Amino acid sequence: MPPEIPAIDSIRHVHFVAVAGTAMGTLACMLSELGMRVTGSDVAAYPPMSDQLRAAGIQIEKGFAAEHVADKRPDLVIIGNAVRADNLEARAAIDSGLPYLSLPDAVQLFFLGGKHSVAIVGTHGKTTSTSLVGWILTHAKRDPSVLIGGVAANFDGSFRIGGGKHFVIEGDEYDTAFFDKTPKFMHYNARSLLFTSCEFDHADIYDSLDQIKQSFIDLVESIPADGLIVAATDVPAVDDILAVHAQATVEGYGFREAALWKVTDVVASPAETKFTVWRGQERMGLVRSPLHGTHNLENVLGAVALCHGLGVDVEESIAALADFRGVKRRQECRGEAAGMAVIDDFAHHPTAVRETVGAMRARYPDRELWAVFEPRTNTSRRRFFEDEYVDALAGADRVIIGAVYNADQIPDDERMRPEYVASELLSRGVDAIHLAGVDDIVDRLARHRSGNDVALIMSNGEFGGICELLLARLGREER
Repeated sequence: MPPEIPAIDSIRHVHFVAVAGTAMGTLACMLSELGMRVTGSDVAAYPPMSDQLRAAGIQIEKGFAAEHVADKRPDLVIIGNAVRADNLEARAAIDSGLPYLSLPDAVQLFFLGGKHSVAIVGTHGKTTSTSLVGWILTHAKRDPSVLIGGVAANFDGSFRIGGGKHFVIEGDEYDTAFFDKTPKFMHYNARSLLFTSCEFDHADIYDSLDQIKQSFIDLVESIPADGLIVAATDVPAVDDILAVHAQATVEGYGFREAALWKVTDVVASPAETKFTVWRGQERMGLVRSPLHGTHNLENVLGAVALCHGLGVDVEESIAALADFRGVKRRQECRGEAAGMAVIDDFAHHPTAVRETVGAMRARYPDRELWAVFEPRTNTSRRRFFEDEYVDALAGADRVIIGAVYNADQIPDDERMRPEYVASELLSRGVDAIHLAGVDDIVDRLARHRSGNDVALIMSNGEFGGICELLLARLGREER
């Protein structure tokens, strides 16, 4: 049985096992801001989270070792969900009787007491939507607390600690820890919910879409009757879940006639996307958003609808949206040199890849679009979506598929085949190639550019520092 957790006011030193993950690093920085001593360890750290941890004065021990907890004897150990049961550091903490928690339970302990918990969930769009909701509430002087799975430009980081009643949190259906296999979002006691999407993902822990749906069913059923669910009811799985299992008020958003919140008069330009928002038959206002793509239009609409339910007039939301500056690694322009704009994006599921490619078409309509994709997640490294990736990438002019990340962890007969995806794209007339080395990818981009290009780099990880390497190469060629 885990040891009793100390009273909050007696916790002075917190240690994080796997501190460099986005959510873990964010919580570490939040506790540091509260004045606690925070230490942590991880096998690797890369921007933007490594920069945020460094700015908070949190030193990262390289690798996991028992002495990281045995010597320091922290008051509390927080163990990330990427940590396995045989991790030396986690085992040392548990076996020595140190108090320990998962990340979601730590968030609950330190931040959610007495707050109106607002959870943003779904297969896609969580990070951008969380940032949007948090920024709208902040701009509207509601002084929320916010925990985001990415670095939001408006907050100059991935969190905000406010004095208002709302705590806006990105909720994940992934399991909580090796000692707690419930989905993380079940720990946040959500009262209001933004439900963006539901598709198959996380192939390492879910066997089917039905299993994932069951996790969302459990969440939807936990929202109290006097709570609010704002949901993308155009998505069949979302609509199915809500039709049967919701006891709270549901307000749907999307493009179909059945949705309560809808948009008309969509006009996309390189600078912005304009559209009119409707709630039923009532025209709510004209939105100007700096975000591009149908998926971001939906993210904005969902955020506006949710904030309306939280008491923010749509006019206030529209004013906030004009000042929204996006999220790092979500369609982030990292720079431009030698006629090539380099865009960094987190897209990894085929739906997100397709939508991001489409968004770049709208943003840069007159440029040659290169899509560079690294299969890195537990789902994308497997063959589940090979044909879907072909469809998703076919909207680009030229495609490069990188190496499957840590390919040796996936059995040969289950592993995604980049060569197959490239050959299928070639059969459709798309210039596509598989290149395993990052240096080779950079070389191809630099050598074969037209002089009026966009390189869309898509990966949920570091991808060997490809954006920096490419911009450095292009900079040398520009001189």
